[in-house]
Amino acid sequence: MNTVAEHIADFLKEYKPFDNLTFQELSDIATNIRVINLEKHAVLFQNNDPLHDSFYVVASGVINLTTIADAEETILNKCHEGDIFGLRPFFAKNNYMMTAKAREESIIYAIPIAVFRPFVANNSDVLNFLLESFAVNSRHTKDSMNGNGKLLSDTDFLDQQTEMQYIQSLNYNNSPLTTEASSIIKEVAILMTDAMVDNIVICEKNQPIGIVTNADLSSKIATGRYPITETIDKIMSSPVVTVIENVSLAEAQLLMLKHNVTHLCVTKDGTSKSVVKGIISEHDLIVAQASNPGVLIKEIKRSQLPKDLKQIRDRLSDLIQNSIQKNIPISHVSNIASEINLAIIKRAVELSILDLGSPPARFAWLSIGSQGRKEQLLLTDQDSILIFEDVTPEKYREVKDYFLRLAKRTTSILEKVGYEYCPNGHMGSNMLWCKSLSDWTKQYNSWMNTPGENSNDLSSIFFDYEIVFGEGKIEEAIENVIFKNAVNNTLFFDFLGNDALKRNSPLSFFKKFIVEEEGPHKDKFDIKTRALMPLIDGARLLILNANIKGIQNTYLRFKQLAITDSKNAEIYLSCAEAFLTLSKFRTVEGLKNDDSGQYINLREMSKTDKEKLKNALAPMKDLEELIKSKFQLTQFS
Repeated sequence: MNTVAEHIADFLKEYKPFDNLTFQELSDIATNIRVINLEKHAVLFQNNDPLHDSFYVVASGVINLTTIADAEETILNKCHEGDIFGLRPFFAKNNYMMTAKAREESIIYAIPIAVFRPFVANNSDVLNFLLESFAVNSRHTKDSMNGNGKLLSDTDFLDQQTEMQYIQSLNYNNSPLTTEASSIIKEVAILMTDAMVDNIVICEKNQPIGIVTNADLSSKIATGRYPITETIDKIMSSPVVTVIENVSLAEAQLLMLKHNVTHLCVTKDGTSKSVVKGIISEHDLIVAQASNPGVLIKEIKRSQLPKDLKQIRDRLSDLIQNSIQKNIPISHVSNIASEINLAIIKRAVELSILDLGSPPARFAWLSIGSQGRKEQLLLTDQDSILIFEDVTPEKYREVKDYFLRLAKRTTSILEKVGYEYCPNGHMGSNMLWCKSLSDWTKQYNSWMNTPGENSNDLSSIFFDYEIVFGEGKIEEAIENVIFKNAVNNTLFFDFLGNDALKRNSPLSFFKKFIVEEEGPHKDKFDIKTRALMPLIDGARLLILNANIKGIQNTYLRFKQLAITDSKNAEIYLSCAEAFLTLSKFRTVEGLKNDDSGQYINLREMSKTDKEKLKNALAPMKDLEELIKSKFQLTQFS
């Protein structure tokens, strides 16, 4: 073996996934590797270029992976020594979706996919690593690994995105064309043309024994190797690669790669000894990748009309449904949903600014309530406030007028997307909730220092907020006002505490669910008011009292409280788990009925689920006692 190849093999064995291969295997690969020298700023491939026959490893230097959206170049990743990039040719047939450009003089190893493919097919560790790298597009040098050699992605969001990719269900043809082994090729070709499909499954007693694709017709018939009068079994690929019905996107990709096929046959039990239920093609995988959360966010940024945003929001609902069916942790699903919701609201503000022209002052658009807490899995109503910087008195009216128009336009776009107007008018388009920073400061001072006087105004959702668009310092200023007022403010906590405890109990004395007695939801259980709100209110009250800034999410508030107030950690942790369980019940109900999921039909629940729901209500009693003792609450307003 020549010394260059030896040197390359030595280099590769230090990095994932090459450390899974023997030195002999690495040496075989190294003799086929091309060494590429890139000048500073040289481009190796760019967005929409046809795929290369190789993937790449950085030997030295730095390669930036970038994408362009709205004429703005965004760096997705920086690849350093030992990093792998350009894996798309392994997993998809469409063109590159990013640009690879040298940030400095760099040396790159180009590894031909044809040479590397056999090692991937025979080694599941290598396969999994490449798939994860492709899905996450994350750094994976030696020092960005954790102990298990798992990728450490840049953010939780990317991690959860990958997990989504691993479980994401596929839509595929579930009424595939089938025929028998004795059918004549010409007749089968006519059948495929008429049905406008590129494949047909050959069955015996409804069980798959082979498959014929357009590629078989081209390579075996058009070339004259077999006459068109032969039987179809002569040209079929056999055996077929079979999978179970709810196979995930990642599993399907791995199988196609491993067996070097372009179609998978879905059967009832996943083996070739059961009935054919469908066909998954490579095209189906490409379509499925388009529903990946990162792709949805890119599409949101490019959307020009409310209907574009609505279509993406509908795809998010499908993603949530699939994730819940596949038992992805609800906290992951919430994180991804809230990132996408956030991007939609941000885009709605941007589109309104494009219409109205530049704002006359700096401002912040804050989501409040469930979106402010990153808990909006279902399409519930919109809650927002708008805060603009202080301006001179003579400009105030003109500036407020602009922001009211901006807010009206934004809330109207969001309503078209599917977020209903808030019935209580808690929106930036309401002149009460669109005002200057000084006015908002006065508003919070009044709420917190004389809470009983305007109690009809004080909605605790104003204490759950997240900036969507605009000036971060404005949100910071509001946070400082809230926490300054909270110090030793017995009156405010007394008010909030009583408010948190006045919710109706979820269970009767005899541990029966308390259901609605009349109205359209008669005999249903109000999971929002009786179960979720006491937890949400309790977490908010305790986090404000503990003076912990920057945590808005109920689950994370309880997790943080368990650290800060360790003697009550057990109560907080069981409340955190209970919140996730209850959120999941609500989301499943909402997806089933296409509504907010507030009212649960207990009659449709299994005994096990009822028990699970009841157990999730157990920590609420402990939380209530804890609040009463912490705030010496005796009277109930």
